[in-house]
Amino acid sequence: MSKWLQYVIKSVLVVALMASVLTGCGSPNVSDTYPLESVNKSGSETSYIYRAEGKTVPVVAAELSDQQKPEQKSKEDPDHMFLVYSDKWIHVMKDEKKPEDSLIEVDSKEYVQRNYNPSFLEAYLIGSLVSDLFNSFGGKKYGNYRGYTSYEKYKPNKQYHSPSTNEKKSIPPMTVERKGSIFKRGSSSSSSSKSDDSGGLFSKKKSSGSISKNKSSGSGSFFSPSKSKAPRTKSGSGRISKRGRR
Repeated sequence: MSKWLQYVIKSVLVVALMASVLTGCGSPNVSDTYPLESVNKSGSETSYIYRAEGKTVPVVAAELSDQQKPEQKSKEDPDHMFLVYSDKWIHVMKDEKKPEDSLIEVDSKEYVQRNYNPSFLEAYLIGSLVSDLFNSFGGKKYGNYRGYTSYEKYKPNKQYHSPSTNEKKSIPPMTVERKGSIFKRGSSSSSSSKSDDSGGLFSKKKSSGSISKNKSSGSGSFFSPSKSKAPRTKSGSGRISKRGRR
């Protein structure tokens, strides 16, 4: 293998690696998969609740982490699991009122700092990670919140509400039924236009105008001169003669 070819292959691999690193940044877009059920927001403190019907907590957590690898992931648990990303924290929990479903809580870091109880988080995540989060909060008072399923008992600073029309539009779920269709213009009467010889506007009949050879005579017409042929000699009475001789 030539050095030039090796260089090209290495360059392609480097570009592919850089692209994978860049696309790995951020967090999974939960709204692309699950319907929005409830919202709690105040400035930079945001919390969105989505429902995963008929799925257990470990299954949902695995799907999300496969979509985008988290910085930290709690151990597998049937009731609560956490996925920590640079821009948000995802709390997957079993719905106590409907145990066959899981709820996905997507919180901003500010929401976690303001509302969650650190001791509750330390039961699932590394203590140093939780300490760093709350130490960066500047020692402000935190809450006793422990997730959406228990928000009636451990209330956050602001109550959840059903998403408004504008909130649904800003974070549209892909589970919305779509009824759009694509059709050909004029297809309702296409059958008649195919057989119509009138040459209408939408008729598919080829234009009748053409430049053609006159088949009825050997000579070419004004618009379609005949193909060049070898000249024919013709006998006649005409002759070339000198004037004045009789």
